[in-house]
Amino acid sequence: MRVILKKDMDNLGAFGDVVKVAPGYARNYLIPQGIAAEASRSNLRQFEAEKEAHLRKLQAKRDKAESLKARLDAVSLSFTRKTSEEEKLFGSVTVHDIEEGLKAQGFEFERKDIVLDEPIKSLGEHAVKIKLHPGVSAEIKVSVLKEE
Repeated sequence: MRVILKKDMDNLGAFGDVVKVAPGYARNYLIPQGIAAEASRSNLRQFEAEKEAHLRKLQAKRDKAESLKARLDAVSLSFTRKTSEEEKLFGSVTVHDIEEGLKAQGFEFERKDIVLDEPIKSLGEHAVKIKLHPGVSAEIKVSVLKEE
């Protein structure tokens, strides 16, 4: 069955793509969830009219993300942690810590937007990526200092 995607789907396609999927997947999940519509002639015509408005909204969101990226690239967070005599951290700096640090500086992000492969377990400066929009991400500096 051919459907028009109304939202971006990671493994399926982007907004506006006409894709072929299993009929059951389309009827039972994509169409009821509002993710897709059947690719009939009338739906294709209607979608073409809506596509420009959606692209304008998407560009506005991207522009907003770009301006936020410029502000975030200047952000630096600093955390102090207890260390052993060999300067190994007791504990770590996690996504939750970074989220709280950003919140204290006036930035609101969900934890899933902060990309940290594993908690930071060493002293020094580390770069942490924050997803703002598809294709737009900022990088902040996180410093981990020894607690005196």
